[in-house]
Amino acid sequence: MTTLDATRPAESAKQARSVYIAGPVYDWVFFLLPPIVSVLVGALVSGTWIATDRFWLAGKRVTWSTLLLGIVVNAHLVAVFVRSHLNPDVFSRHKIRFVVVPIAAFAAMMTSMWAVVIATVLVTFWDVYHSALQTFGLGRIYERNQGNDPTTLRRLDLGLNLLLYAGPIVSGATMLAHFQKFELFEDVGALFLTEIPTAMSAHQRPIAWAVIVGGGLFLVHYVVTYVRLARRGHVVSFPKVFLLATTGLCSIWAWGWNPFGQAFLIMNLFHAVQYFGLVWWSERRVLVQRLRLQQFRRGAPLAAAVFACVTLAYGAVAEITSDGSRALWSLVQTVALMHFFYDGFVWSVRKRQI
Repeated sequence: MTTLDATRPAESAKQARSVYIAGPVYDWVFFLLPPIVSVLVGALVSGTWIATDRFWLAGKRVTWSTLLLGIVVNAHLVAVFVRSHLNPDVFSRHKIRFVVVPIAAFAAMMTSMWAVVIATVLVTFWDVYHSALQTFGLGRIYERNQGNDPTTLRRLDLGLNLLLYAGPIVSGATMLAHFQKFELFEDVGALFLTEIPTAMSAHQRPIAWAVIVGGGLFLVHYVVTYVRLARRGHVVSFPKVFLLATTGLCSIWAWGWNPFGQAFLIMNLFHAVQYFGLVWWSERRVLVQRLRLQQFRRGAPLAAAVFACVTLAYGAVAEITSDGSRALWSLVQTVALMHFFYDGFVWSVRKRQI
């Protein structure tokens, strides 16, 4: 999920609204605690056979942790289609985007190696932006549910989330792992772009100091602004503060230092869990109806099982897809790009879509 564009005025005080999105238990399980749990998972698997024993699968040398994470990540990417293509209200509003754009993207990658390389690099960095906006969007909903004007602190929250996600990447231990994707431009003869990883490595120290100093000043400004608003009657949303604080610390620790060598697992695991939680909460009725399970007593659990099995099955196929199959690779990249693209407009609070 990305924008969750919460720009609608606050609800009337007469309309009671829970401070949570789905409910206390559901929110803590799927939205609030996953960052902390993901850190614990990273610590538990570090140094074990799950993370160290390598084996070959479909031409790739993987570990169980990278394989399982890849399945979950790809599964959450395809889950957006439940919202975009199965929800008739959402689909009717954006038919051209949902039909023409993915076909055009897939066709471009099938006919142009430039498109393949650009898409692969774009997916890497759009994912960072998309992850930041998912947390931003959840925070905006918590702000609205608290009874505050959801436009208040919106730009500051956006800046904070981008800083907390992108800052540790460009200045931390996982920077090169992200920027190495630019080496793919060698396949299309754009050698000047392949120098970007080397340039980033050479200048990482001043970049890190710029992020630390600039980010520190921004955090001071953010806290001071928040305190001033609170003194004027702005009600502090505890779920939002907890979410931003734990996610920020998790991001800085994982991307910045990669303490267990499990930064990608930690950051992507909780992001995927949050997204699955959001899709199921939002689209469970649609899924039950589409699967024609509403007449069954346990229709919802059956729909949840189908949802999990189908998305995870796609995740498994996508993860073991070999780079040698251009069609499958292009399909996987198209799904990833559409996930990021669709999330920019299918979760709009402003338009009362969530």
